[in-house]
Order: sequence, then structure tokens, then C-alpha cells
Amino acid sequence: MFGDMMGMMGKLKATQEKIEATKKRLDTIYIQEKSADGLISVSMSANRAIKEITIDDSLLEDKEQLEDYLILTLNKAIENATKVNESELAAVAKEGMPNIPGMDSLFK
Repeated sequence: MFGDMMGMMGKLKATQEKIEATKKRLDTIYIQEKSADGLISVSMSANRAIKEITIDDSLLEDKEQLEDYLILTLNKAIENATKVNESELAAVAKEGMPNIPGMDSLFK
């Protein structure tokens, strides 16, 4: 039993290292989101750090419209980045988890 526990601890440590490596890799994965008409473009990492915002000059004349566009486009980009982030981290975590009955349902 003690040997099993040591093996499990080693596996958990290896999994933690893989998770940290995956987090670093997610900084290099970019999500590009555009408004429906393409007037605003947002680029962010899968770790949800905004990297670039591009705004068409025509939106600079209407502050309220610009704010609406930014909110909608940023929210879509954050949603997509979160999906990628959670999917990647869950895959690594699930791969490294010991086979404990009932735990597999947590990572679906």
C-alpha cells in the first residue's frame, strides 16, 4: 500500500508539472475574435490576456456604439479563450489522475 501511495504521489507531481507547462503553452495560443461586421477585432491568449484590439475608424465617431462593440467582442473572445483553456487543462489533469472510482465524472 505504501508503495502505491509513493507511486501515486509521483504521478501527481508529474501531472502538476504538465499542468504548469500547459499553462505556459496556453500563453502562445491566440484566440482571434471579430465583431459580426468586422469593425472590431480582438486577439487574446488562451490564458485570457488581451494582446491586441483593432478598431475601425468609423467607430471612433460614436462612443456608445464603440463601447457596445467592445463589450460584445471582448466577451466572445473571453468565452472562446476560456473554453480552450479549460479543455487543455482538463485533458492534462485527467491524464495524470489515478484511477479512483467516481472521479472520472469530474473531468468530462
